[in-house]
Amino acid sequence: MTDTLAGEAAFTLEVKHSRFLARAAPVGSADEAQAFLAAVSDPAATHNCWAWRIGDQYRSSDDGEPAGTAGRPILAASAGQGYDRVAVGVTRGVGGRLRGAGGLGRASGGAAAECLRRAERLPVVAMRTVALHAGFDDIGTVHAVLAAVGAEKLDERFEADGLHLQVCVAEAQLEALRVQLRDATRDRVRLLQ
Repeated sequence: MTDTLAGEAAFTLEVKHSRFLARAAPVGSADEAQAFLAAVSDPAATHNCWAWRIGDQYRSSDDGEPAGTAGRPILAASAGQGYDRVAVGVTRGVGGRLRGAGGLGRASGGAAAECLRRAERLPVVAMRTVALHAGFDDIGTVHAVLAAVGAEKLDERFEADGLHLQVCVAEAQLEALRVQLRDATRDRVRLLQ
């Protein structure tokens, strides 16, 4: 199972008079990742390197540092610790000097890795969106079952034939939702996928 961050995190590493400030946040989309990275970027800094991963999508940037010396180590730090849906930016402050690509990679990746290691983790829960229809007599029962399995209502419409719902539920709870709806309503309410 993979994790994301429970909230934003930061860590500062100083190496040979260079300051590396790593900041990380949970993200749900590429746009959200880019917005976070833009917000934590320091225009006065020497470099603002970053990486993000959301499922199979990932991006990284060395921001002018030698190719592969900052973005990739930052990305490797998040993947190596089992993180998903995370953006990490590492700002290299003005001053100091690192010799060689290896030192730069260790500093950028090390700052990112330590930031993530110290951060509070939150498991990534696979979710499913499903629809259901209930007659007016079963509305109270449906709402009780949804609450019991922790389903979140996304859309709720009342029409002449009853209630039409779209809900988001943890994949692990999908079968429980199906069984409880069946049993509580004598099979009058079924999930529509």
